[in-house]
Amino acid sequence: MQMPGDHQSPAQFYSGLVAELYEPLAGETARADDYAPFLDRSGTPALELACGSGLPMLDLLERGYEVEGLDASNDMLELFRSRAAERGLAPILHLAEMQSFRLPRRYRSIFLAGASFTLLTTDEDAAGTLKGIYSHLESGGHVLIPLEVEDVDAIRAQLGRRREIMDPSGNRLSVVMLELDVAGDGRNLSCRLRYERIPPAGDPSFVERTWERRSWTQAQFRELVLSAQFDEPTFLTATGGLAEPDASVFVALARRT
Repeated sequence: MQMPGDHQSPAQFYSGLVAELYEPLAGETARADDYAPFLDRSGTPALELACGSGLPMLDLLERGYEVEGLDASNDMLELFRSRAAERGLAPILHLAEMQSFRLPRRYRSIFLAGASFTLLTTDEDAAGTLKGIYSHLESGGHVLIPLEVEDVDAIRAQLGRRREIMDPSGNRLSVVMLELDVAGDGRNLSCRLRYERIPPAGDPSFVERTWERRSWTQAQFRELVLSAQFDEPTFLTATGGLAEPDASVFVALARRT
């Protein structure tokens, strides 16, 4: 299992082969249609935290939204820039960690596309991120944060199960969970993953990394949001309705006064 000192930050995890294979092997990818209504209501300029390799921000930029991106992984941002150039786009991207970013402007909207907030593995990092978001929002601006409360039994059932696809070049791409460690409070998970790329000819490449996440219930996250001086948050479903208080998947919406 994970040894002391083996902690890997998101910048370390999403690098090299993992950065290249993460999006192709992801079960779901964020869609512009899921975030455009938020930007329409809250306004721009906007900032996407943990923007990764460009989804859904590239599509939002093509639709004319003024959105900047921020990510802790330089490799992911390089992939973003490459894809943007192919589409004739020149995005404004920032290399920084969520919990300590400092940018020279404020935004009407700040959002995450997907539950990347759970990559913050301590309440201190989560609180620091929310305070940073607050300080980068204009008065009356909003933040949108999708969250998940992990089903540990469902994740444990995936141990040893390989997800594999074939890319357009004929490479076999795969990821498998080798080990799972659950912290004492059940809210922190460490998954040991192995990513592989096997070409039609030549040597395969692989890397093993530890992927860490933390969960917050709505009640727990509400306290963090209020401590960062936001107004009372609203918890929504993915389709925009009010989430049940015990929902395991929900979206937090909060406003800066």
